[in-house]
Amino acid sequence: MTLDLVLIGLAITLEPVPLTAFLVVIASERGVRKGAAFVFGWLLSLAVVIALTVLATGDKPPEPKTAPSTAVLAVKIAIGAGLLLVALRQRRRMGRPKKPRKTPKWQARIDKMSPWYAVVIAAIVQPWPLVAAATATVDEAKLSSAALYISLFLFCVIATSSLLVIEIHAIVRPERSSALLVRINTWIDSHTDRVIIIVSVSLGIWLIGKSSYVLAT
Repeated sequence: MTLDLVLIGLAITLEPVPLTAFLVVIASERGVRKGAAFVFGWLLSLAVVIALTVLATGDKPPEPKTAPSTAVLAVKIAIGAGLLLVALRQRRRMGRPKKPRKTPKWQARIDKMSPWYAVVIAAIVQPWPLVAAATATVDEAKLSSAALYISLFLFCVIATSSLLVIEIHAIVRPERSSALLVRINTWIDSHTDRVIIIVSVSLGIWLIGKSSYVLAT
């Protein structure tokens, strides 16, 4: 379970769309405060989903080779296949002229929004298909040892790591924060397609391969 959660956490923290939304929030008026609220909302949404998963299963994972166990593995295979389709679509788009993107309404009003709105934005832009893969992994495990709870904690930290690094830098080095945000934005603009393809293919193959192996054996 630990390796699965680490890989999914890395995929989540590298997702360009949520990271771009966070950069908009932290670059706004009173951005450090709103950025902290965004990180809080991000972590809260992860914690709530995991807690609900644990409560729903009653800390009793489905027995191997039963219908519930097969269903969980099928969900992970489906998510993996979906990630491969996303990578394929993104690969086909590379090299084509990109259409101008419309500025989201929330982004146009970001300077006047409260930190609580940043909490909501964080929950909305969360890459939920990847979070679903994490909950399916948690559903398979029996949380009866400290090591497994540490794995869940690590997952939340890893999935939030990119946001935490930027937020901490903005607090500790506010005079250099603007330059860093510009560099990150520039990098994302020129590497979004590659990041999505690499992350989607890597995690998609892992989910399909491991889940198929478990089903077969």
